[in-house]
Amino acid sequence: MSTVIADAPIRITTKAAEEIRKILVTKQIPEGYALRVGVKGGGCSGMSYVLGFDKKKEFDQLFEIEGIQVLMDKRHGLYLIDTTVDYHDGLNNRGFIFDNPNATATCGCGSSFSA
Repeated sequence: MSTVIADAPIRITTKAAEEIRKILVTKQIPEGYALRVGVKGGGCSGMSYVLGFDKKKEFDQLFEIEGIQVLMDKRHGLYLIDTTVDYHDGLNNRGFIFDNPNATATCGCGSSFSA
């Protein structure tokens, strides 16, 4: 893809990495795609998290975290530095969870935040 940057601004837990690898295989994500982690405007607290698979774009940085190729627009690093992506599969919580120390407020479901 391109040069991998050694120091990733985010962390992915072992549980989340296992789930991402499972998705890569079961959904047959094409070669050349990597996990995109980012933010976008919207949501009840101002910004929403982005998590999906995508090809590298102009402002992207490439990281390898837990053996997974991760893309992040370098402009999003300010909002995501030191964020941990986890995965919960309990009765009350199921899905990917973002633990973002930069968030000054979050919505009730945890999918949007303000910084």
